[in-house]
Amino acid sequence: MLKREWGRFRNRCIWSWAGWLHCWRNEPSLQMWFWVNVVSATAALSLELAAWERALVLVLGVLVLAAELMNTGIERAIDYISTENHPMARQAKDAASAAVAVTAIAGGVAWVVVLFG
Repeated sequence: MLKREWGRFRNRCIWSWAGWLHCWRNEPSLQMWFWVNVVSATAALSLELAAWERALVLVLGVLVLAAELMNTGIERAIDYISTENHPMARQAKDAASAAVAVTAIAGGVAWVVVLFG
């Protein structure tokens, strides 16, 4: 059983890495958010912050990356189903994009609270 579970874990890591690489190579938005996170993490690790403040900022940054990856997945699935313009397809893509924006806003709010709260 342990060998089987290790194999499943390994496969999940391989598939996740493949998904990351695909998005990294094809989505400029992911690259932009990655570099925003590098700057944010550098600041969080350089400033004198409480551990929970640092954790909050770092975790929200990672969640922005996760939201961008999900956004890409939704876009790809919709594009696979149909290349026609359809209002519901546009709404789904816009909602996924909005999820990225809301997550990024949460990260920005966290920084404002940490710095000025």
